[in-house]
Amino acid sequence: MSKISFSFIIPLFNRPLEIVELLESMTCQDEKDFDVIIVEDGSTETSEKVIEPFKQKLRLHYYFKENSGPGLSRNYGCEKSKSNFYIVLDSDCILPPHYFKTVKRELQENYTDVFGGPDKAHNTFTNLQKAINYSMTSYLTTGGI
Repeated sequence: MSKISFSFIIPLFNRPLEIVELLESMTCQDEKDFDVIIVEDGSTETSEKVIEPFKQKLRLHYYFKENSGPGLSRNYGCEKSKSNFYIVLDSDCILPPHYFKTVKRELQENYTDVFGGPDKAHNTFTNLQKAINYSMTSYLTTGGI
């Protein structure tokens, strides 16, 4: 197998503050050998200005397109990528500092075409946010209610 190259694909719709938190967590990664592709999906509240400072810290690519929903926006991001492995995230994710290093190591040692799993509520979440997170990621209701 050839060397794995990585792109984070992030569809985005009217979430400029959320994307800042995600990008901040990406700048804190132990390793930064990845591209970040943000696909703004027809937002009226664009994120172009808030992501600009991150272009100096990350290999960041920003695309604005007509609204078509998150699925087609993910596909659009994959088409724009020059990498051979895609990590698709929602804009409200926050990555722990070791996330990318762990994913990269595991894929190099035990390659698989696809992986996934539930997300985890941040320790600063309110009880209501934790309940919502549980209902959205529980094995009984995965994918939303």
